[in-house]
Amino acid sequence: MEQLGLDGMPRRLYTCTPSRLNTWLDCRRRYRFTYLDRPAPQKGPPWAHNSVGASVHNALAAWWREPYDRRTPVMAAVLLTNGWIREGFRDEEQSATWRDRAREMVSSYVATLDPGDEPVGVERTVATRTSVIAVSGRVDRLDRRGDELVVVDYKTGRRPPTSDDARSSIALAVYAIASSRMMRRACHRVELHHLPTGTVAEWEHTDESLARHLRRAEDIATEAAEADDAYREWAQNAGAGRAKGAVPAPRREDGAGALAVPPEIDRLFPPEPGPICSWCDFRRHCPEGRAASPDRLPWDGLAETPVSPSYGRDGGEDRPAP
Repeated sequence: MEQLGLDGMPRRLYTCTPSRLNTWLDCRRRYRFTYLDRPAPQKGPPWAHNSVGASVHNALAAWWREPYDRRTPVMAAVLLTNGWIREGFRDEEQSATWRDRAREMVSSYVATLDPGDEPVGVERTVATRTSVIAVSGRVDRLDRRGDELVVVDYKTGRRPPTSDDARSSIALAVYAIASSRMMRRACHRVELHHLPTGTVAEWEHTDESLARHLRRAEDIATEAAEADDAYREWAQNAGAGRAKGAVPAPRREDGAGALAVPPEIDRLFPPEPGPICSWCDFRRHCPEGRAASPDRLPWDGLAETPVSPSYGRDGGEDRPAP
Protein backbone atom coordinates (compact mmCIF):
# COMPACT_ATOMS: atom_id res chain seq x y z
CA MET A 1 0.00 0.00 0.00
CA GLU A 2 1.10 3.56 -0.60
CA GLN A 3 2.08 5.69 2.36
CA LEU A 4 -0.71 8.09 3.36
CA GLY A 5 -0.27 11.74 4.15
CA LEU A 6 -2.04 13.61 6.91
CA ASP A 7 -5.00 14.33 4.68
CA GLY A 8 -5.47 10.66 3.87
CA MET A 9 -4.25 11.05 0.32
CA PRO A 10 -1.39 8.87 -0.98
CA ARG A 11 1.98 10.52 -0.38
CA ARG A 12 4.10 11.08 -3.45
CA LEU A 13 7.06 8.71 -3.68
CA TYR A 14 10.39 10.30 -2.90
CA THR A 15 12.40 10.00 -6.12
CA CYS A 16 16.11 9.73 -5.47
CA THR A 17 19.48 8.19 -6.14
CA PRO A 18 21.79 6.71 -3.51
CA SER A 19 23.96 9.81 -4.00
CA ARG A 20 21.08 12.05 -2.97
CA LEU A 21 20.43 9.98 0.14
CA ASN A 22 24.11 10.05 1.10
CA THR A 23 24.28 13.80 0.56
CA TRP A 24 21.44 14.22 3.06
CA LEU A 25 23.39 12.13 5.57
CA ASP A 26 26.70 13.91 4.96
CA CYS A 27 25.54 17.53 4.99
CA ARG A 28 22.02 18.87 4.71
CA ARG A 29 23.20 22.30 3.60
CA ARG A 30 25.07 20.76 0.68
CA TYR A 31 21.92 18.77 -0.04
CA ARG A 32 19.92 22.00 -0.28
CA PHE A 33 22.51 23.65 -2.49
CA THR A 34 22.63 20.60 -4.78
CA TYR A 35 18.99 19.54 -5.08
CA LEU A 36 16.73 22.43 -4.09
CA ASP A 37 18.24 25.86 -4.69
CA ARG A 38 17.63 27.00 -8.25
CA PRO A 39 19.71 28.38 -9.70
CA ALA A 40 22.19 26.40 -7.63
CA PRO A 41 25.07 28.30 -6.01
CA GLN A 42 28.17 28.37 -8.16
CA LYS A 43 30.54 25.48 -7.55
CA GLY A 44 34.26 25.75 -7.01
CA PRO A 45 36.84 24.64 -9.58
CA PRO A 46 36.93 21.00 -10.75
CA TRP A 47 38.99 18.50 -8.76
CA ALA A 48 41.84 16.62 -10.38
CA HIS A 49 41.07 13.38 -8.52
CA ASN A 50 37.53 13.48 -9.93
CA SER A 51 39.02 13.81 -13.41
CA VAL A 52 41.14 10.70 -12.78
CA GLY A 53 38.13 8.75 -11.54
CA ALA A 54 35.86 9.76 -14.41
CA SER A 55 38.56 9.02 -17.00
CA VAL A 56 39.14 5.54 -15.59
CA HIS A 57 35.43 4.73 -15.35
CA ASN A 58 34.83 5.90 -18.92
CA ALA A 59 37.75 3.86 -20.28
CA LEU A 60 36.61 0.66 -18.56
CA ALA A 61 33.04 1.10 -19.79
CA ALA A 62 34.28 1.72 -23.33
CA TRP A 63 36.56 -1.36 -23.13
CA TRP A 64 33.57 -3.66 -22.63
CA ARG A 65 31.85 -2.06 -25.63
CA GLU A 66 34.76 -3.07 -27.88
CA PRO A 67 34.53 -6.30 -29.93
CA TYR A 68 35.93 -9.35 -28.17
CA ASP A 69 39.22 -9.44 -30.10
CA ARG A 70 39.94 -5.78 -29.24
CA ARG A 71 39.50 -6.19 -25.47
CA THR A 72 43.19 -6.06 -24.65
CA PRO A 73 45.29 -4.14 -22.12
CA VAL A 74 46.65 -2.04 -24.96
CA MET A 75 43.14 -1.04 -26.01
CA ALA A 76 42.30 -0.07 -22.42
CA ALA A 77 45.36 2.21 -22.40
CA VAL A 78 44.36 3.76 -25.72
CA LEU A 79 40.79 4.41 -24.52
CA LEU A 80 42.09 6.03 -21.36
CA THR A 81 44.45 8.27 -23.30
CA ASN A 82 41.83 9.30 -25.85
CA GLY A 83 39.27 10.10 -23.19
CA TRP A 84 41.59 11.73 -20.66
CA ILE A 85 39.99 14.62 -18.72
CA ARG A 86 42.49 17.41 -18.01
CA GLU A 87 40.46 19.51 -15.56
CA GLY A 88 41.77 20.33 -12.10
CA PHE A 89 45.47 19.58 -12.52
CA ARG A 90 48.21 22.02 -11.58
CA ASP A 91 49.62 22.07 -15.11
CA GLU A 92 50.02 19.95 -18.23
CA GLU A 93 52.98 18.12 -16.73
CA GLN A 94 50.97 16.93 -13.74
CA SER A 95 48.09 15.99 -15.99
CA ALA A 96 50.37 13.93 -18.22
CA THR A 97 51.93 12.18 -15.21
CA TRP A 98 48.53 11.14 -13.92
CA ARG A 99 47.33 10.17 -17.36
CA ASP A 100 50.24 7.72 -17.55
CA ARG A 101 49.45 6.38 -14.07
CA ALA A 102 45.80 5.94 -14.93
CA ARG A 103 46.74 4.24 -18.18
CA GLU A 104 48.78 1.72 -16.18
CA MET A 105 45.87 1.24 -13.78
CA VAL A 106 43.36 0.30 -16.45
CA SER A 107 45.72 -1.83 -18.54
CA SER A 108 46.88 -3.80 -15.48
CA TYR A 109 43.30 -4.22 -14.30
CA VAL A 110 41.83 -5.51 -17.55
CA ALA A 111 44.76 -7.95 -17.84
CA THR A 112 43.11 -9.81 -14.93
CA LEU A 113 39.72 -10.00 -16.67
CA ASP A 114 38.39 -12.57 -19.09
CA PRO A 115 37.31 -10.52 -22.14
CA GLY A 116 34.87 -13.28 -23.08
CA ASP A 117 33.09 -13.17 -19.73
CA GLU A 118 30.44 -10.70 -20.85
CA PRO A 119 28.94 -8.66 -17.98
CA VAL A 120 25.19 -8.55 -17.53
CA GLY A 121 25.48 -4.78 -17.57
CA VAL A 122 28.06 -2.01 -17.88
CA GLU A 123 27.11 1.46 -16.65
CA ARG A 124 23.67 -0.10 -16.25
CA THR A 125 20.87 1.95 -14.71
CA VAL A 126 18.86 -0.07 -12.20
CA ALA A 127 15.79 1.03 -10.27
CA THR A 128 13.27 -0.15 -7.75
CA ARG A 129 10.53 1.29 -5.58
CA THR A 130 8.79 0.74 -2.30
CA SER A 131 5.80 2.43 -0.72
CA VAL A 132 8.13 5.29 0.26
CA ILE A 133 10.84 5.71 -2.39
CA ALA A 134 11.52 5.35 -6.10
CA VAL A 135 15.27 4.90 -6.20
CA SER A 136 17.59 4.46 -9.17
CA GLY A 137 21.30 4.46 -9.86
CA ARG A 138 23.97 3.40 -12.30
CA VAL A 139 26.08 0.31 -11.64
CA ASP A 140 29.66 0.34 -12.94
CA ARG A 141 29.48 -3.35 -13.78
CA LEU A 142 27.02 -6.13 -13.11
CA ASP A 143 28.51 -9.63 -13.34
CA ARG A 144 26.87 -13.03 -13.37
CA ARG A 145 28.73 -15.66 -11.38
CA GLY A 146 27.05 -19.00 -11.17
CA ASP A 147 23.37 -18.46 -10.50
CA GLU A 148 23.74 -15.03 -8.90
CA LEU A 149 24.53 -11.46 -9.90
CA VAL A 150 27.44 -9.48 -8.43
CA VAL A 151 27.62 -5.69 -8.16
CA VAL A 152 31.07 -4.31 -9.06
CA ASP A 153 32.01 -0.72 -8.26
CA TYR A 154 35.33 0.80 -9.38
CA LYS A 155 37.33 2.96 -6.98
CA THR A 156 40.34 5.17 -7.70
CA GLY A 157 40.77 7.09 -4.43
CA ARG A 158 43.84 7.30 -2.23
CA ARG A 159 42.53 4.91 0.43
CA PRO A 160 41.83 1.30 -0.49
CA PRO A 161 38.28 0.39 0.57
CA THR A 162 37.65 -2.39 3.06
CA SER A 163 35.03 -5.09 3.40
CA ASP A 164 33.34 -2.85 5.98
CA ASP A 165 32.99 -0.15 3.31
CA ALA A 166 31.31 -2.69 1.05
CA ARG A 167 29.08 -3.96 3.86
CA SER A 168 27.91 -0.51 5.01
CA SER A 169 27.33 1.06 1.58
CA ILE A 170 23.69 1.98 1.06
CA ALA A 171 24.41 2.51 -2.64
CA LEU A 172 25.79 -1.00 -3.20
CA ALA A 173 22.91 -2.56 -1.28
CA VAL A 174 20.34 -0.62 -3.29
CA TYR A 175 22.07 -1.64 -6.52
CA ALA A 176 21.93 -5.28 -5.44
CA ILE A 177 18.24 -5.09 -4.57
CA ALA A 178 17.31 -3.23 -7.75
CA SER A 179 19.41 -5.52 -9.95
CA SER A 180 17.83 -8.61 -8.42
CA ARG A 181 14.31 -7.32 -8.92
CA MET A 182 14.91 -6.15 -12.49
CA MET A 183 16.83 -9.25 -13.64
CA ARG A 184 14.79 -11.72 -11.55
CA ARG A 185 17.98 -13.26 -10.27
CA ALA A 186 19.48 -13.29 -6.77
CA CYS A 187 22.13 -10.68 -6.00
CA HIS A 188 23.88 -10.66 -2.62
CA ARG A 189 27.57 -10.04 -3.32
CA VAL A 190 28.92 -6.50 -3.71
CA GLU A 191 32.52 -5.63 -4.53
CA LEU A 192 34.71 -2.52 -4.52
CA HIS A 193 37.58 -2.83 -7.00
CA HIS A 194 40.39 -0.42 -6.11
CA LEU A 195 42.41 0.09 -9.27
CA PRO A 196 45.44 1.89 -7.78
CA THR A 197 46.27 -1.10 -5.53
CA GLY A 198 44.46 -3.90 -7.35
CA THR A 199 42.62 -4.93 -4.19
CA VAL A 200 38.99 -6.04 -4.02
CA ALA A 201 36.83 -5.37 -0.95
CA GLU A 202 33.77 -7.58 -0.96
CA TRP A 203 30.72 -8.38 1.12
CA GLU A 204 28.13 -11.12 0.90
CA HIS A 205 24.78 -9.72 2.00
CA THR A 206 21.86 -11.72 3.28
CA ASP A 207 18.24 -10.99 2.45
CA GLU A 208 17.93 -9.55 5.94
CA SER A 209 20.92 -7.20 5.64
CA LEU A 210 19.68 -5.93 2.28
CA ALA A 211 16.25 -5.32 3.77
CA ARG A 212 17.84 -3.32 6.61
CA HIS A 213 19.62 -1.11 4.08
CA LEU A 214 16.38 -0.53 2.19
CA ARG A 215 14.57 0.41 5.40
CA ARG A 216 17.42 2.79 6.21
CA ALA A 217 17.07 4.35 2.76
CA GLU A 218 13.34 4.82 3.41
CA ASP A 219 14.03 6.47 6.77
CA ILE A 220 16.49 8.90 5.17
CA ALA A 221 14.05 9.62 2.36
CA THR A 222 11.24 10.35 4.81
CA GLU A 223 13.38 12.92 6.63
CA ALA A 224 14.55 14.54 3.42
CA ALA A 225 11.07 14.63 1.89
CA GLU A 226 9.66 16.49 4.89
CA ALA A 227 12.40 19.11 4.62
CA ASP A 228 11.90 19.33 0.85
CA ASP A 229 8.18 19.97 1.31
CA ALA A 230 8.81 22.73 3.84
CA TYR A 231 11.34 24.37 1.54
CA ARG A 232 9.00 24.28 -1.46
CA GLU A 233 6.06 25.59 0.54
CA TRP A 234 8.16 28.54 1.72
CA ALA A 235 9.44 29.27 -1.79
CA GLN A 236 5.97 29.10 -3.29
CA ASN A 237 4.60 31.41 -0.64
CA ALA A 238 7.42 33.78 -1.50
CA GLY A 239 6.05 33.84 -5.03
CA ALA A 240 8.89 31.96 -6.70
CA GLY A 241 6.93 29.32 -8.69
CA ARG A 242 8.05 25.91 -9.85
CA ALA A 243 10.81 24.88 -12.24
CA LYS A 244 11.41 21.22 -13.07
CA GLY A 245 10.85 19.89 -9.56
CA ALA A 246 12.90 22.61 -7.87
CA VAL A 247 11.62 26.01 -6.79
CA PRO A 248 13.65 29.17 -7.44
CA ALA A 249 13.82 31.60 -4.55
CA PRO A 250 15.17 35.12 -3.97
CA ARG A 251 18.95 35.40 -3.86
CA ARG A 252 20.92 37.50 -1.45
CA GLU A 253 21.98 40.94 -2.59
CA ASP A 254 25.46 40.55 -1.04
CA GLY A 255 26.75 38.42 -3.92
CA ALA A 256 27.31 35.40 -1.66
CA GLY A 257 25.41 33.17 -4.07
CA ALA A 258 23.40 31.25 -1.45
CA LEU A 259 19.66 31.72 -1.16
CA ALA A 260 18.25 34.11 1.39
CA VAL A 261 16.21 31.53 3.27
CA PRO A 262 14.51 32.39 6.56
CA PRO A 263 15.88 30.93 9.81
CA GLU A 264 13.13 28.32 10.15
CA ILE A 265 14.03 26.89 6.75
CA ASP A 266 17.77 27.20 7.24
CA ARG A 267 17.46 25.13 10.44
CA LEU A 268 16.11 22.24 8.39
CA PHE A 269 19.33 22.16 6.36
CA PRO A 270 22.16 22.67 8.86
CA PRO A 271 25.80 22.29 7.85
CA GLU A 272 27.97 19.46 9.18
CA PRO A 273 31.31 21.22 9.67
CA GLY A 274 34.36 18.97 9.59
CA PRO A 275 37.50 18.03 7.67
CA ILE A 276 35.46 16.96 4.64
CA CYS A 277 34.40 20.57 4.15
CA SER A 278 37.77 21.21 2.49
CA TRP A 279 36.53 19.18 -0.47
CA CYS A 280 33.02 20.61 -0.78
CA ASP A 281 32.07 22.13 -4.12
CA PHE A 282 29.98 24.75 -2.31
CA ARG A 283 32.61 25.72 0.26
CA ARG A 284 32.60 29.39 -0.76
CA HIS A 285 28.94 29.68 0.25
CA CYS A 286 29.32 28.11 3.72
CA PRO A 287 31.04 30.15 6.48
CA GLU A 288 30.87 27.21 8.92
CA GLY A 289 32.62 24.92 6.45
CA ARG A 290 35.38 27.44 5.75
CA ALA A 291 35.96 27.85 9.48
CA ALA A 292 36.09 24.09 10.07
CA SER A 293 38.79 23.12 7.57
CA PRO A 294 41.55 24.62 5.42
CA ASP A 295 41.30 25.45 1.74
CA ARG A 296 42.50 22.81 -0.69
CA LEU A 297 44.02 23.18 -4.11
CA PRO A 298 42.21 21.33 -6.92
CA TRP A 299 45.00 18.73 -7.16
CA ASP A 300 45.44 18.10 -3.42
CA GLY A 301 43.28 14.97 -3.57
CA LEU A 302 45.82 13.11 -5.72
CA ALA A 303 48.02 10.51 -4.06
CA GLU A 304 51.59 11.75 -3.66
CA THR A 305 53.20 8.55 -4.90
CA PRO A 306 51.82 5.78 -7.12
CA VAL A 307 51.11 2.32 -5.69
CA SER A 308 51.87 -0.88 -7.56
CA PRO A 309 48.71 -2.99 -8.02
CA SER A 310 48.72 -6.26 -6.07
CA TYR A 311 45.37 -7.69 -7.26
CA GLY A 312 44.24 -9.17 -3.97
CA ARG A 313 41.12 -8.97 -1.82
CA ASP A 314 41.20 -6.54 1.10
CA GLY A 315 44.96 -6.46 0.62
CA GLY A 316 45.17 -10.12 1.59
CA GLU A 317 44.81 -13.20 -0.57
CA ASP A 318 45.76 -12.99 -4.21
CA ARG A 319 42.86 -12.52 -6.54
CA PRO A 320 42.19 -15.76 -8.42
CA ALA A 321 42.81 -15.66 -12.14
CA PRO A 322 39.64 -15.41 -14.24
